[in-house]
Amino acid sequence: MTRKSILLITLTLLFSFKTFAQKNWGGGVDEEPFHFGFTFQYVSSEYKVLKKAEWRDQFPGPPGEETKPTLYSVSSPVSPGFGLGFVSNYRLGKNADVRFTPALVFSDRLLDYMYLSETDFKQQKVQSTLVDFPLGIKLKSDRRKNFRAYMLAGAKYSIDIVSKKKTNDVDKIWTEKLVKNTRSILWYEAGIGLDLYFEFFKLSPELKLANSFQSVLTPEDHPYSAPLDKLILRNLQFSLYFE
Repeated sequence: MTRKSILLITLTLLFSFKTFAQKNWGGGVDEEPFHFGFTFQYVSSEYKVLKKAEWRDQFPGPPGEETKPTLYSVSSPVSPGFGLGFVSNYRLGKNADVRFTPALVFSDRLLDYMYLSETDFKQQKVQSTLVDFPLGIKLKSDRRKNFRAYMLAGAKYSIDIVSKKKTNDVDKIWTEKLVKNTRSILWYEAGIGLDLYFEFFKLSPELKLANSFQSVLTPEDHPYSAPLDKLILRNLQFSLYFE
Protein backbone atom coordinates (compact mmCIF):
# COMPACT_ATOMS: atom_id res chain seq x y z
CA MET A 1 0.00 0.00 0.00
CA THR A 2 1.42 3.35 -1.05
CA ARG A 3 1.77 6.39 1.18
CA LYS A 4 -0.89 8.20 -0.86
CA SER A 5 -3.35 5.34 -0.20
CA ILE A 6 -2.63 5.36 3.54
CA LEU A 7 -3.06 9.14 3.66
CA LEU A 8 -6.33 8.93 1.73
CA ILE A 9 -7.72 6.23 4.07
CA THR A 10 -6.64 8.20 7.16
CA LEU A 11 -8.28 11.40 5.92
CA THR A 12 -11.46 9.48 5.06
CA LEU A 13 -11.63 7.94 8.54
CA LEU A 14 -11.02 11.28 10.23
CA PHE A 15 -13.75 12.89 8.16
CA SER A 16 -16.13 10.04 8.98
CA PHE A 17 -15.48 10.32 12.75
CA LYS A 18 -15.96 14.09 12.62
CA THR A 19 -19.22 13.72 10.70
CA PHE A 20 -20.48 11.10 13.18
CA ALA A 21 -19.61 13.31 16.17
CA GLN A 22 -21.44 16.27 14.67
CA LYS A 23 -24.48 14.28 13.54
CA ASN A 24 -27.63 15.88 14.89
CA TRP A 25 -29.49 12.81 16.11
CA GLY A 26 -32.87 12.92 17.78
CA GLY A 27 -35.04 13.52 14.73
CA GLY A 28 -34.75 17.31 15.15
CA VAL A 29 -37.12 17.12 18.11
CA ASP A 30 -35.52 20.07 19.95
CA GLU A 31 -36.06 22.41 17.00
CA GLU A 32 -39.84 21.92 16.91
CA PRO A 33 -42.11 24.39 18.78
CA PHE A 34 -44.25 21.47 19.97
CA HIS A 35 -43.41 17.82 20.21
CA PHE A 36 -44.96 14.78 21.84
CA GLY A 37 -43.99 11.44 23.32
CA PHE A 38 -44.79 8.83 25.93
CA THR A 39 -43.40 7.66 29.25
CA PHE A 40 -43.03 4.63 31.51
CA GLN A 41 -42.72 5.28 35.25
CA TYR A 42 -41.63 3.42 38.37
CA VAL A 43 -43.08 5.02 41.49
CA SER A 44 -42.07 4.54 45.12
CA SER A 45 -44.65 5.91 47.60
CA GLU A 46 -44.72 6.51 51.34
CA TYR A 47 -46.38 8.74 53.94
CA LYS A 48 -44.85 11.21 56.30
CA VAL A 49 -46.91 10.25 59.38
CA LEU A 50 -47.86 13.00 61.84
CA LYS A 51 -49.68 11.72 64.95
CA LYS A 52 -51.96 13.45 67.42
CA ALA A 53 -50.68 14.55 70.83
CA GLU A 54 -52.43 11.68 72.64
CA TRP A 55 -52.13 9.21 69.79
CA ARG A 56 -51.51 6.17 72.01
CA ASP A 57 -54.86 6.67 73.75
CA GLN A 58 -56.98 7.41 70.70
CA PHE A 59 -60.05 5.24 70.24
CA PRO A 60 -59.27 2.23 72.50
CA GLY A 61 -62.51 0.49 71.46
CA PRO A 62 -66.30 0.67 71.73
CA PRO A 63 -67.92 0.17 75.17
CA GLY A 64 -68.65 -3.47 75.94
CA GLU A 65 -66.04 -4.82 73.53
CA GLU A 66 -62.50 -5.94 74.15
CA THR A 67 -60.16 -3.00 73.69
CA LYS A 68 -57.20 -2.99 71.36
CA PRO A 69 -53.73 -3.39 72.92
CA THR A 70 -51.69 -0.23 73.45
CA LEU A 71 -50.40 1.26 70.21
CA TYR A 72 -46.59 1.45 70.06
CA SER A 73 -45.84 2.98 66.66
CA VAL A 74 -47.31 3.94 63.30
CA SER A 75 -45.00 3.97 60.27
CA SER A 76 -45.20 3.92 56.51
CA PRO A 77 -42.95 1.50 54.56
CA VAL A 78 -42.10 2.21 50.95
CA SER A 79 -44.58 0.77 48.46
CA PRO A 80 -43.80 0.31 44.71
CA GLY A 81 -46.04 1.20 41.80
CA PHE A 82 -45.94 2.04 38.11
CA GLY A 83 -47.40 4.49 35.64
CA LEU A 84 -47.97 5.11 31.93
CA GLY A 85 -48.30 8.54 30.39
CA PHE A 86 -47.86 11.00 27.54
CA VAL A 87 -45.60 13.98 26.93
CA SER A 88 -46.50 17.38 25.51
CA ASN A 89 -43.50 19.71 25.24
CA TYR A 90 -43.50 23.40 24.27
CA ARG A 91 -40.16 25.00 23.43
CA LEU A 92 -39.61 28.32 25.24
CA GLY A 93 -36.08 28.79 23.98
CA LYS A 94 -32.74 27.11 23.51
CA ASN A 95 -32.48 26.10 27.17
CA ALA A 96 -36.04 26.00 28.50
CA ASP A 97 -39.25 24.06 27.86
CA VAL A 98 -42.73 23.84 29.35
CA ARG A 99 -43.87 20.25 29.83
CA PHE A 100 -47.29 18.72 30.42
CA THR A 101 -47.01 15.00 31.18
CA PRO A 102 -50.38 13.43 32.17
CA ALA A 103 -50.18 9.85 33.41
CA LEU A 104 -52.17 7.01 34.93
CA VAL A 105 -50.39 5.80 38.07
CA PHE A 106 -51.10 2.61 40.03
CA SER A 107 -49.51 3.08 43.45
CA ASP A 108 -50.85 1.69 46.73
CA ARG A 109 -49.61 2.99 50.10
CA LEU A 110 -48.97 1.16 53.35
CA LEU A 111 -49.34 1.93 57.06
CA ASP A 112 -47.87 -0.36 59.72
CA TYR A 113 -49.36 -0.37 63.24
CA MET A 114 -47.20 -1.92 65.96
CA TYR A 115 -48.48 -2.62 69.49
CA LEU A 116 -46.76 -3.24 72.83
CA SER A 117 -47.81 -6.86 72.58
CA GLU A 118 -45.37 -8.44 70.12
CA THR A 119 -48.08 -10.68 68.70
CA ASP A 120 -50.21 -7.74 67.56
CA PHE A 121 -49.51 -6.14 64.19
CA LYS A 122 -51.74 -4.54 61.60
CA GLN A 123 -50.89 -3.34 58.09
CA GLN A 124 -53.29 -1.04 56.29
CA LYS A 125 -53.15 -0.88 52.50
CA VAL A 126 -54.55 2.32 51.00
CA GLN A 127 -55.40 1.41 47.41
CA SER A 128 -54.88 4.14 44.85
CA THR A 129 -55.19 4.71 41.11
CA LEU A 130 -54.21 8.27 40.26
CA VAL A 131 -54.70 10.34 37.13
CA ASP A 132 -51.80 12.83 37.28
CA PHE A 133 -51.69 16.22 35.55
CA PRO A 134 -48.12 17.57 36.01
CA LEU A 135 -46.99 20.91 34.61
CA GLY A 136 -43.32 21.81 34.85
CA ILE A 137 -40.47 24.00 33.60
CA LYS A 138 -37.49 22.15 32.15
CA LEU A 139 -34.15 24.00 32.27
CA LYS A 140 -31.59 22.40 29.94
CA SER A 141 -27.82 22.64 29.61
CA ASP A 142 -26.26 23.26 26.19
CA ARG A 143 -26.21 20.15 24.04
CA ARG A 144 -22.92 18.27 23.86
CA LYS A 145 -23.05 16.11 20.75
CA ASN A 146 -25.91 13.69 21.60
CA PHE A 147 -26.21 14.42 25.31
CA ARG A 148 -27.49 17.12 27.63
CA ALA A 149 -28.51 17.39 31.32
CA TYR A 150 -31.55 19.17 32.73
CA MET A 151 -33.44 20.17 35.87
CA LEU A 152 -37.21 20.19 36.27
CA ALA A 153 -39.56 21.91 38.73
CA GLY A 154 -43.31 22.30 38.83
CA ALA A 155 -46.61 21.22 40.33
CA LYS A 156 -49.25 18.63 39.59
CA TYR A 157 -52.87 17.89 40.36
CA SER A 158 -54.01 14.30 40.91
CA ILE A 159 -57.42 12.65 41.04
CA ASP A 160 -57.82 9.26 42.71
CA ILE A 161 -60.21 7.14 40.63
CA VAL A 162 -60.02 3.97 42.76
CA SER A 163 -63.36 2.14 42.91
CA LYS A 164 -65.61 3.08 45.85
CA LYS A 165 -66.22 -0.63 46.42
CA LYS A 166 -62.57 -1.04 47.45
CA THR A 167 -62.92 1.61 50.17
CA ASN A 168 -66.42 0.76 51.38
CA ASP A 169 -66.18 -0.36 55.03
CA VAL A 170 -69.68 0.62 56.20
CA ASP A 171 -70.64 -2.95 57.08
CA LYS A 172 -67.29 -3.89 58.60
CA ILE A 173 -66.61 -4.17 62.33
CA TRP A 174 -64.52 -1.43 63.95
CA THR A 175 -61.31 -3.52 63.89
CA GLU A 176 -61.58 -3.91 60.09
CA LYS A 177 -62.09 -0.27 59.19
CA LEU A 178 -59.95 1.24 56.42
CA VAL A 179 -57.79 4.36 56.32
CA LYS A 180 -59.01 6.62 53.52
CA ASN A 181 -57.39 9.43 51.53
CA THR A 182 -58.77 12.49 49.80
CA ARG A 183 -59.60 12.05 46.12
CA SER A 184 -57.87 15.28 45.02
CA ILE A 185 -54.17 15.92 45.71
CA LEU A 186 -52.02 18.94 44.89
CA TRP A 187 -48.25 18.36 44.74
CA TYR A 188 -44.98 20.21 44.23
CA GLU A 189 -42.15 18.35 42.54
CA ALA A 190 -38.55 18.67 41.34
CA GLY A 191 -36.21 16.43 39.43
CA ILE A 192 -33.10 15.94 37.31
CA GLY A 193 -32.57 14.06 34.09
CA LEU A 194 -30.55 13.43 30.94
CA ASP A 195 -31.49 13.84 27.28
CA LEU A 196 -29.87 11.10 25.18
CA TYR A 197 -30.24 11.53 21.43
CA PHE A 198 -30.60 8.55 19.14
CA GLU A 199 -31.04 8.53 15.37
CA PHE A 200 -34.83 8.85 15.27
CA PHE A 201 -35.86 9.72 18.84
CA LYS A 202 -34.75 11.15 22.18
CA LEU A 203 -34.62 9.07 25.39
CA SER A 204 -34.70 10.89 28.74
CA PRO A 205 -34.18 9.01 32.02
CA GLU A 206 -35.47 11.21 34.86
CA LEU A 207 -35.52 11.04 38.66
CA LYS A 208 -38.15 13.18 40.38
CA LEU A 209 -39.37 13.83 43.94
CA ALA A 210 -42.99 14.82 44.62
CA ASN A 211 -44.57 15.93 47.88
CA SER A 212 -48.22 16.75 48.62
CA PHE A 213 -48.86 20.32 49.77
CA GLN A 214 -51.37 19.22 52.41
CA SER A 215 -52.45 16.15 54.32
CA VAL A 216 -54.25 13.50 52.24
CA LEU A 217 -55.90 11.87 55.29
CA THR A 218 -59.68 11.65 55.50
CA PRO A 219 -60.22 11.72 59.32
CA GLU A 220 -62.52 9.07 60.82
CA ASP A 221 -63.22 7.68 64.29
CA HIS A 222 -61.78 4.20 64.21
CA PRO A 223 -58.57 2.62 65.61
CA TYR A 224 -56.46 3.19 62.50
CA SER A 225 -57.45 6.73 61.56
CA ALA A 226 -58.08 8.34 64.97
CA PRO A 227 -54.40 8.36 66.13
CA LEU A 228 -53.34 10.16 62.94
CA ASP A 229 -53.20 13.93 62.62
CA LYS A 230 -51.83 14.24 59.08
CA LEU A 231 -50.54 12.04 56.27
CA ILE A 232 -48.23 13.86 53.85
CA LEU A 233 -47.74 11.83 50.68
CA ARG A 234 -44.25 11.51 49.17
CA ASN A 235 -43.27 9.90 45.87
CA LEU A 236 -39.92 9.07 44.31
CA GLN A 237 -40.42 8.57 40.59
CA PHE A 238 -38.05 7.18 37.95
CA SER A 239 -39.28 7.77 34.41
CA LEU A 240 -38.17 6.95 30.88
CA TYR A 241 -39.42 9.49 28.33
CA PHE A 242 -39.45 8.68 24.61
CA GLU A 243 -39.86 11.76 22.41
